[in-house]
Amino acid sequence: MNDLGQDLELRLVRYFTVVAAHQHFGRAAADLHVAQPALSRQIQRLEKYLGTRLLDRIPQGTRLTPAGQRFLPQAQTLLQAARQAELAVREQAEIERIAIGYVEDLVITAAVRELRRRHPDAEITTRYLSCRDVGALSDKRVDALIARAPLPLAADDVFTTPLYEEPRMLVVPRGHPLADRPSVTAEELAGEEAAPCPFETADWTSYRILGADVPPVESYEDKLELVASGRAIAVLPVGDRRSSLRPNLVTVPIEGAPSSQVVLVSRKGDPNPMIRNLRLAAKAVLTAPAA
Repeated sequence: MNDLGQDLELRLVRYFTVVAAHQHFGRAAADLHVAQPALSRQIQRLEKYLGTRLLDRIPQGTRLTPAGQRFLPQAQTLLQAARQAELAVREQAEIERIAIGYVEDLVITAAVRELRRRHPDAEITTRYLSCRDVGALSDKRVDALIARAPLPLAADDVFTTPLYEEPRMLVVPRGHPLADRPSVTAEELAGEEAAPCPFETADWTSYRILGADVPPVESYEDKLELVASGRAIAVLPVGDRRSSLRPNLVTVPIEGAPSSQVVLVSRKGDPNPMIRNLRLAAKAVLTAPAA
């Protein structure tokens, strides 16, 4: 008669299969790193639970009873299924995590929130990337990157998913000759030099004042300061609202300029399923901000 109110313990099942494999309690106890009397008691507990004897002691060791012979393959199948279930859970726990990189003015909160809603048990982190972090995707500091194209990444190494596009605008200081224009054309801005930054959302362009070149700067705020002082102009996506926080700057729509494309980029061949999940969530909720 079995122990009422108790479930079958996998530990006891495993002990039984080891004894059956060795056909000897002493060798099985050594394999399991338990004392032989303790192992005997555990097998007795299993037999009591099942209501039948599984093993007979003989001079050479032990042998399976007819009930033990019937139970052994079922016990092995049970242990194998338990192991597969454990591995599946561990594998899921290992791969259900993702680090998402994002750059400059992009706000990815909606995509991250949607991804967490769809996968509440996943470990989801975000990382802001600056110009100096151009290698963050390739060296696996992030699993996916949301940024503006083009990116300094080899097309053969990455998988790119377009998310949305935005028109561009000109940013100039108040009082600038173009500040009161309803719009400007891309041709009017042609020939200006762009300041390099691989992850820069702005197409920063400099022009000469009193014959002096604009000195190189790195930070976004320093570049805005150059624009506000009349020493530079900037071309930004219309979704970049940071310049609007400065009352001494004016934005002007640009006609004929190529749109700014926001993309999601991941490493080709990356097996992490959370990347696909992020792609679906981002495409569902990330859209171009209203102009």
